[in-house]
Amino acid sequence: MRAARGATVLLAVGVAGALTLTTGCSAPKGRPTATGTTPPSPAPTTPTPTDPPSETPTPTPTPTWDGQVKVLGDGSTSYTGPQPKQPTPEKLKPGEKPPQFVVFSWDGALEGDDRLFSRFRKLGAENNAQMTFFLSGIYTLPKSKRTLYHPPQHDPGSAAIDFATDAHIKDTLEQLRLAWQDGNEIGTHFNGHYCESKGGKDWSAEEWKSELDQAVSFVTNWRTNTGFKDLPPLPFDYTKELVGGRAPCLEGQKNLLPAEKAAGFRYDASSPGEFQVWPVKKEGIWNFPLQLLPYPGKSAQVLSMDFNFLANQSGNTTKGDQRKYDAWEKETRDGYLAGFERVYNGSRAPLFIGNHFEDWNGGIYMQAIEDVMKNVCTREEVRCVSFRQVADWLDAQDPQVLDKLRQLDPGQPADWPRLVR
Repeated sequence: MRAARGATVLLAVGVAGALTLTTGCSAPKGRPTATGTTPPSPAPTTPTPTDPPSETPTPTPTPTWDGQVKVLGDGSTSYTGPQPKQPTPEKLKPGEKPPQFVVFSWDGALEGDDRLFSRFRKLGAENNAQMTFFLSGIYTLPKSKRTLYHPPQHDPGSAAIDFATDAHIKDTLEQLRLAWQDGNEIGTHFNGHYCESKGGKDWSAEEWKSELDQAVSFVTNWRTNTGFKDLPPLPFDYTKELVGGRAPCLEGQKNLLPAEKAAGFRYDASSPGEFQVWPVKKEGIWNFPLQLLPYPGKSAQVLSMDFNFLANQSGNTTKGDQRKYDAWEKETRDGYLAGFERVYNGSRAPLFIGNHFEDWNGGIYMQAIEDVMKNVCTREEVRCVSFRQVADWLDAQDPQVLDKLRQLDPGQPADWPRLVR
């Protein structure tokens, strides 16, 4: 199984220029869509630890609560106590096999006419799965107030995605409220989804700080910006709950990390791709990349995101040959499951999957994810969790044990009594 790290990589090569998804093409139901949302495809290298093994763990603190709900700021958010349904991270006992973590994450996190946010929130609750929803901040900002957004290197009020309708903002706020109460994490996908020229890869650390600050501001001031008076506040303090994000198009991590570190982030999920190995930290922040999974029927691997399966199946269109939908859906599902089985029966490295709420190629990628969630999340020793929960668990472990786990190839069966002491 050691050949996994040296296998051919099958990515959406050159997609930033070759694949352009026109706004409205992928979501005819009125849901805001992004253009050029495909991640880049650098040649991945085997990650190596970048922080000293003796680094002090920083688990999520459990605040004391007096039982009183505290409305914050303009009433957009509130503190209702520690988040419900959170597992307690435990250090591995000698000889114990690590649990198999699986993270389903969603970029944008808008409840549009297709109701995909609510669909997968309910599906997660039914299958013992908690997830990470990366919210685009401007999805809480009405179009009439769009000039409040000042994107780096672009005109005020502009964005590479559509602003949400008032109805969609209300529906999204409701889903965010319910998702958090279900134990899911609300991270950030930042704001304008700018990629390529003058996008995240060209932004300085200060520009990323501005983008992040604005994302937080839009969420914590939605009541003022929208004028909505008939909705309750979000049941969490976003300034404290927000501990991680994913950059649009997976671009700009180098300058993004200092901004995130200054904001107290625990992790970043913006890396454009690595092998299925145990995570390391970059600049003191956990690096949770998309991962290379076996591509069914090919001696190659593909990034663990819906867009990359699409790019390899229908190229530059989100409405490919309908006669191939069934085969493509099976190919996508089998790819995710192959990546799961490789680590579940091998190194037990966490599996990270990235998605968008979309209906590309007839919704086959949504159905594939639903099938995978139902298949794996109820299995023995599997935990379908949020990125934040993975960070909590990693910080609770012996750094020397984590170093040993990182030396395993994805499908390599481990001698757990020898590794975990």
